[in-house]
Amino acid sequence: MSHVLGLRCTLCGAEYAPGEVAYVCPRHGDAGILDVLYDYAAIRRQFGRESLARNPDLSIWRYAPLLPIDGASLAPPLQIGWTPLYHARRLGDALGLPHLYIKDDGRNPTASFKDRASAIAVVKARELGHAIITAASTGNAASSLAGLAASVGLRTVIFVPESAPKPKIAQLLVFGARVLLVRGTYDQAYDLCLAATAKYGWYSRNTAFNPYLSEGKKTAAFEICEQLGWQAPDRIFVAVGDGCIIGGLGKGLKDLLALGWIDRLPKLMGVQAEGSAALARAWQGGTETITPIQPHTLADSISVGLPRDGIKALRAVRETGGAFITVSDAEILEAMRSLAQREGVFGEPAGVASLAGLHKMLRQPGAELAGERIVVLVTG
Repeated sequence: MSHVLGLRCTLCGAEYAPGEVAYVCPRHGDAGILDVLYDYAAIRRQFGRESLARNPDLSIWRYAPLLPIDGASLAPPLQIGWTPLYHARRLGDALGLPHLYIKDDGRNPTASFKDRASAIAVVKARELGHAIITAASTGNAASSLAGLAASVGLRTVIFVPESAPKPKIAQLLVFGARVLLVRGTYDQAYDLCLAATAKYGWYSRNTAFNPYLSEGKKTAAFEICEQLGWQAPDRIFVAVGDGCIIGGLGKGLKDLLALGWIDRLPKLMGVQAEGSAALARAWQGGTETITPIQPHTLADSISVGLPRDGIKALRAVRETGGAFITVSDAEILEAMRSLAQREGVFGEPAGVASLAGLHKMLRQPGAELAGERIVVLVTG
């Protein structure tokens, strides 16, 4: 981690040296989410767009100098990242958007964006000598961790709410994970997982609690800008549950701006299901205080009552001049059909909520997006 300066608390601004704390700010406990700080001047001296263009590694590890790892030698042997960015011409024609792009992260090894974060978790666990990694998840993060950990021989213990889809639970078992079904919500499974982390010393792959996960997720922002020839899009639409993905995208975009690789920040458009919209409510209220809710949506991967990475998510949207949009389950299903039938790309409900948000924005009076370059992130 030669380019990592330290970690900063998102609540109080306290800074810690690399390795000084494992997960969160000691002053605030689980709420003290940390952000990784980089030495951009040192990175610029050793790493640039020109050297990147010569790098044959088409995975997230091509960006290793911008990641909090000691190198990619301990990385899973699977190809993670560098997923396709499709110019969605048929869908764009239907929507009146000639510059519409689909970032298809369903092409990752376990068919989910979550592989980007799980890859970092696996590397960090191996660097620190852990044999067991744990996580709480409604499905995709758990499957991602179980698959990537299996590829390097690490064991996984997964806390899953018993309401999680049975096919996703079956996938965990196939990967060899130890699955603990929790009689409760995702948030209760999350809290149990944190307690187990503290008691048994397992390495945690829990969203927000582990500050390094969003660093893996930011690689999607790197890829989008590189695949567009370092011309930043005008907007990026992304589904939001815990907030870690959109927070990670915001971090990645700020990295690129600090390095001078892009000249402006795209607007980040966070899309939440109407039945799981705690962050959208906080954004509308102009606050960083997030009121927990009882979530209810068919988009299980973004069904979250208390978003754990909410502050990073809210700041990413506000700092880029973006917005939050809420969509109904019916609008999500409509977006699934639209994407599949016009572009041949399949996404699960949570994965295509982003497109549902674009659809909804286009229906609003005065929406003028035809001249914009728009990226819709399909997370799986």
